[in-house]
Amino acid sequence: MSILVNTPTGNIGRVLVDRLLEAGEKVTVIHRDRAKVAGLEKRGVKVIEGSADDPEVLRRAFEETEAVFWLTPPAIRPDQPEWAQGLARAAAAAAKAAGVKRAVVQSSLGAQNGPANGPVGVLLGVERAWQEALPDVVLLRAGFFMENYLRDVETIVRDGALYSPIPAGKAVPVVATRDIAEKAARYLTDRSWHGHHFVGVHGPEDLAGTRVAEILGEALGRPLRYVEVPLDQARQGMLQAGFPDFAADAYTALYRGVVEGTMEPAEPRTTDTTTPTTLATFAHEELRPALEKAAVPSAR
Repeated sequence: MSILVNTPTGNIGRVLVDRLLEAGEKVTVIHRDRAKVAGLEKRGVKVIEGSADDPEVLRRAFEETEAVFWLTPPAIRPDQPEWAQGLARAAAAAAKAAGVKRAVVQSSLGAQNGPANGPVGVLLGVERAWQEALPDVVLLRAGFFMENYLRDVETIVRDGALYSPIPAGKAVPVVATRDIAEKAARYLTDRSWHGHHFVGVHGPEDLAGTRVAEILGEALGRPLRYVEVPLDQARQGMLQAGFPDFAADAYTALYRGVVEGTMEPAEPRTTDTTTPTTLATFAHEELRPALEKAAVPSAR
């Protein structure tokens, strides 16, 4: 029997597949382009080529599958809420039909409040789809990804600043995606748990924007400012960057949720929800190389 991972080339899925193989598990993955997962196939991973929203692909993927890790595929489309939740229902139904009992589902803090939180609001329907279909489900409600700071490389280099609509003094859970993958691997390889469980994945500590700038500045060896941007200006910035109206509206709703409190975690911080990778470690290992690469002039 195999464990299915539906997003094997993402930040979480890539590490998760490695951990499962290291644990001696058989792994199946879904990917549109077989060539992009050829390395995994050489390592013994079963590849189902195609799109996860194809019923036949789902049927084949769940054959001889014991458990599944499901992450809602990122998609910028006007019908994203309906599409993502419909896909989750179809995948959960296919899993049930194949006799799968266990799933670990990637979710987020704030998912419990539904549509109020923009793209995160979609995840409440995703959670419910899996809970209604399978008897044993772990829902990983993760904090903000440290990897999101890789999007700030340009402004760090150009302005020495992080720009965000999250209030400068608002502390939020910040987690490395590698730690989410480790948590998922733990539940997928442990056959002893049963029932439905909400599991927070909160990183080592909650961090306010000013503290993030301090930690990153120290790790990167450069002064760094945190600049709070009003929500309306943030939305305009997204539009200027090429976001369609519906996407800018969705992410503005997410940030409004942080401001108004609907993006608070439902699960309290405990020793189990606290994960090890610090922001300083992430900055040294991931952000610094990205900055160094960005600072190298292109050849003419």
